[in-house]
Amino acid sequence: MIDPIRLNRRGLLGSLGASAAALGVIALSAPACAQGEEVLTEALVLRDPDIPVAGNAAGDISIVEYFDYQCPYCRKVEPELRQVVHDDGKVRLVWKDWPILGPMSVTASRMALASRYQDKFVEAHDALIAINAKLTEPGIREALAGGGIDVDRLDRDLADKASAIDATLSRNNDQATAFEFRGTPSFIVGKFRVPGVLTMAQFGQAIADARKAAKAKK
Repeated sequence: MIDPIRLNRRGLLGSLGASAAALGVIALSAPACAQGEEVLTEALVLRDPDIPVAGNAAGDISIVEYFDYQCPYCRKVEPELRQVVHDDGKVRLVWKDWPILGPMSVTASRMALASRYQDKFVEAHDALIAINAKLTEPGIREALAGGGIDVDRLDRDLADKASAIDATLSRNNDQATAFEFRGTPSFIVGKFRVPGVLTMAQFGQAIADARKAAKAKK
């Protein structure tokens, strides 16, 4: 059984300079460590059953992005990240809503997560991340409807599944906090912590490093 993933503050990846730190078994500070024992397992970080997977669901490497729909940097990096995932062909892409930029961020995240109950999470994500303007609830609803989401069903699922949706958002926030991420976007690539925006080449290098590390452990 794989030990819980914990942040190694010292192990820097030379290929990415100071932007990537290896995940290992160095303990966090006491409060974060107690929290991390529950939320920083490989199962919950990489394979949370309540979060659908884009890219290759059977891929050998996962990229987990902690993002906010109102974050311009998340919007900017999205096309390059999707292209890297497409070109590689063996990457699981996991989007983790981390709505830290205000009430409309929370509204957008809750609606996106509710859309998974009609198997439309990826479509909802694509619709919302493409909004290049300040989010409003009417604008969110219009974008979702345009993306093929049944908004009436969405409202029912928001009410019926509120506890599960809020638990997912809380879990995402606990993970991001325990990883000591300072803002969006932030990434986990394989078992490496990568805070901040990367270029396509840097994403490719992070994926290669993650594969190399995974192979070395076998």
